[in-house]
Amino acid sequence: MNFHHLAYWQDKALSLAIETRLFINGEYTAAAENETFETVDPVTQAPLANIARGKSVDIDRAVSAARGVFERGDWSLSSPAKRKAVLNKLADLMEANAEELALLETLDTGKPIRHSLRDDIPGAARAIRWYAEAIDKVYGEVATTSSHELAMIVRE
Repeated sequence: MNFHHLAYWQDKALSLAIETRLFINGEYTAAAENETFETVDPVTQAPLANIARGKSVDIDRAVSAARGVFERGDWSLSSPAKRKAVLNKLADLMEANAEELALLETLDTGKPIRHSLRDDIPGAARAIRWYAEAIDKVYGEVATTSSHELAMIVRE
């Protein structure tokens, strides 16, 4: 893992293109009422972005889109091997873009970049990979984990 100097991260933060629209049905879209809210860097209180403020109509649109995808079976009826491959690809992309994701997390939360790089992004990718591995394993029992963790697999 490469830890850079402060100037590197400051330059990278200035060049970030933060997507502020809602993501519904596979595409970015403005909120129906075109309202936004300002998010600020909790350390400096400087504005980061004006984010689309979703309202109930946007939630209904997102739920309807998700229900449609589920009912079509794009994900719900795909094979465990395909779903596993998709989740592993997501984890691969998270790892490949770890610096940008860590910087976004740091700007949003105010935590040190080294924590985002060392803990948050790798931990999220590991969690995604764990679920990818669990897709074809439904036992209703305790899954294998490290000595200080417990994970149950239950089909609901």
